[in-house]
Amino acid sequence: ILRDLFHTDCNAVLKALQPIFQEQGMTETVHNWEDHGYLVTYIKKNGSFANLRIHPHGLVLVDLQSYNDHMKGREEVDQLLNKVEERMKELFHGNIKRVKRLPAILRGGVIDRYWPTADGRLVEYDIDEVVYDEDSPFQNIKILHSKQFGNILILSGDVNLAESDLAYTQAIMGSGKEDYTGKEVLILGGGDGGILSSNIDQMVIDGCKKHMRKTCGDVLDNLKGECYQVLIEDCIPVLKRYAKEGRMFDYVINDLTAVPISTSPEEDSTWEFLRLILDLSMKVLKQDGKYFTQGNCINLTDALTLYEEQLSRLYCPVEFSKETVCVPSYMELYP
Repeated sequence: ILRDLFHTDCNAVLKALQPIFQEQGMTETVHNWEDHGYLVTYIKKNGSFANLRIHPHGLVLVDLQSYNDHMKGREEVDQLLNKVEERMKELFHGNIKRVKRLPAILRGGVIDRYWPTADGRLVEYDIDEVVYDEDSPFQNIKILHSKQFGNILILSGDVNLAESDLAYTQAIMGSGKEDYTGKEVLILGGGDGGILSSNIDQMVIDGCKKHMRKTCGDVLDNLKGECYQVLIEDCIPVLKRYAKEGRMFDYVINDLTAVPISTSPEEDSTWEFLRLILDLSMKVLKQDGKYFTQGNCINLTDALTLYEEQLSRLYCPVEFSKETVCVPSYMELYP
């Protein structure tokens, strides 16, 4: 609740709201910081509690934590907040700039629905089932089911790909503008289905071939076919080996990791890893070949610009273009 307050207003707000919490049988503790307003805590016998923060500049915050995960508990919280809003409107005769009520966050639930975007925003997904949850020697692997997006692959807390995300696959393969007929293609990563592919984590492949078949089909059922082979290896030794053998590709598709959020390459080993991948990939790419990779959230302009600068530092000159797509399960635009 936002309104311009003075010190006397802070005291008036406290006096007006105290009875609402006291009616709930809550124990009250008041902290007064003179020119910095009030912090009041209310604790109920069942462990539920509320924090009331009254700022002199006009912001009044009410945070509630309840251990009731049933409809009655949620109704009680709504009724209490309704009373707070009504009392504030009465106190200031409706002269309040803004009232904002945020949805409740469920902590400690059996299913974790909260996952951050690349630029640090918290998203609550409509996840209703844990399909797969295992730790490999390299990372935690989760496959969760979303009502909107189908099964979602999450690696160490990072949303990778959902069954809804055809736009991602199409973009990283050139958005339908390329003809791969008879071409040599090297995919780095791509454990969710994807010609010659190198992925270090067998457990990602095992999980995806069972639970992500809408994205990978049956291609992962066999690691080798008439026109493709999947290598369960670290891609760096593979790239070095191919470079030494003189093996060249028409396309290299890097599906390993996004552009790092950090803008300090000298402090972030991921940037060093990306530079190494770029350099090695250029050594196995034909002169007229193409290299496709993902970027990161479009809001991370500094990191994306820094990645483009890395391209100018390669041992060979390159030209590049970029395309931005909306990846449904990411809930953000991705170049």
